[in-house]
Amino acid sequence: MENPTRTRCSVLIVGAGISGITAAKELAENGAEDFVIVEAADRIGGRMRKEDFSGVTVELGAGWIAGVGGDHINPLWEMARHSNLRTCFSDYSNARYNIYDNNGNIFPAGVAAEAYDKAVESAIEKLENIEESDCNSDETPSSPKRPIDLAIDFMLHDFEMAEVEPIATYTEFGESEFLVADERGYEHLVYKMAETFLFTSHGKILDNRLKLNKAVREVQQLRNSVVVKTEDGCVYEANYVILSVSIGVLQSNLISFSPPLPSWKTEAISKIDIMVYTKIFLKFPYKFWPSDPDKEFFIYAHERRGYYTFWQHMESAYPGSNILVVTLTNEESKRVEAQADEETMREAMEVVRQMFGNEIPDATDILVPRWWSNPFQRGSYSNYPVYVNHQLLQHIKAPVGRVFFTGEHTSDKFNGYVHGGYYSGMDTGKALVEEMRGEMARERENHHKFLLQPLLALTLAQPGAVFDIPRQLLRLHSSSNLGFST
Repeated sequence: MENPTRTRCSVLIVGAGISGITAAKELAENGAEDFVIVEAADRIGGRMRKEDFSGVTVELGAGWIAGVGGDHINPLWEMARHSNLRTCFSDYSNARYNIYDNNGNIFPAGVAAEAYDKAVESAIEKLENIEESDCNSDETPSSPKRPIDLAIDFMLHDFEMAEVEPIATYTEFGESEFLVADERGYEHLVYKMAETFLFTSHGKILDNRLKLNKAVREVQQLRNSVVVKTEDGCVYEANYVILSVSIGVLQSNLISFSPPLPSWKTEAISKIDIMVYTKIFLKFPYKFWPSDPDKEFFIYAHERRGYYTFWQHMESAYPGSNILVVTLTNEESKRVEAQADEETMREAMEVVRQMFGNEIPDATDILVPRWWSNPFQRGSYSNYPVYVNHQLLQHIKAPVGRVFFTGEHTSDKFNGYVHGGYYSGMDTGKALVEEMRGEMARERENHHKFLLQPLLALTLAQPGAVFDIPRQLLRLHSSSNLGFST
């Protein structure tokens, strides 16, 4: 009797974020339906995750559809329109004129504009030095030191302002960004995609090809298959595996590979940074901040770079919600994740009072996502070196044997964005379909030769003999259809 914890399939997809689901959809649309999707969490969507906070649906991870209004249509924007997903236009450009010092004063527009222009010039100069391989020169631009310069530097680099360098998302799809503000969440788009090929009932996915709460810990490549083991003892054997996990997970020790990944693969993985992006939500009993459209984003200038710097009010998305959001990144994110929420509340309230005065009320609730601490995410999105060589890109997304890699980090042009994850899943799915068809053709050819070989041997052994070869032996049947529907 077969071990009930062992499952066989043609393709095993590890990860049910937008890349994994898109790859599965591509397989299904091409007739390769013998797949299983395993997901470590209790839901699909990956880093697209909603949560109820004080009666409002907020996005803990990806929150914006970036790149709208250009000559080409962003596929995520098209999906959002088809689903009537509620969104709100976001304009970051005014944030530079809403910079507070620690006395609650807004820097004069002229001072802010001058500091911003200098920061852009300095950033461009640094990029040119890197491009010219002159980054070891003693004449590199000095690092910002004043609080306002540190705040602007944070905006330019941690939020990828396009003034510094062209960004494919904005040059191809448009410069506008829209915040998702829908109670169904950004993840709704992933569910709608999954519904096109997975069995659902009353809005719930019931298809037994989707396995939730299955954390993969081992990937073992055999000669003609791949064996995958999960934390709870389940074993999956597949002809191929699509690994749709973040670059942070690949850099961690969560998943072991046997044999180990080749050095060209591990070296490429190690060269990609993972950004940690933490949106901290604060609920207040009433609104005390300016809520005009040009005041949605505001900045706190502190002597420590990135210390509760980038703020947003949620009045545009959810009027009357009385919610402020502050975004931390990287080392500040990791520091805050490691401490109690009460301490984070204390720090954040100290900053809010420096901007708006001691008379303001205490926040009544706080929500702190922990993307870095989550072993199944280990960060928010990938961050490539400014100038990356073509070989690194190819090594990141290249398959290793029967294991294919996908995710936003494998997207040439759109890494770090949700549509990058979408495109990478589509590309990986198509590549695997072609590989499966190629293997099927090779099997048919070998099978044909195998059937004909003894008959040809008999013919050669008996000159003049004529053999009637049955027609069914000439058909190019394979012993396996590799998961394609017939």
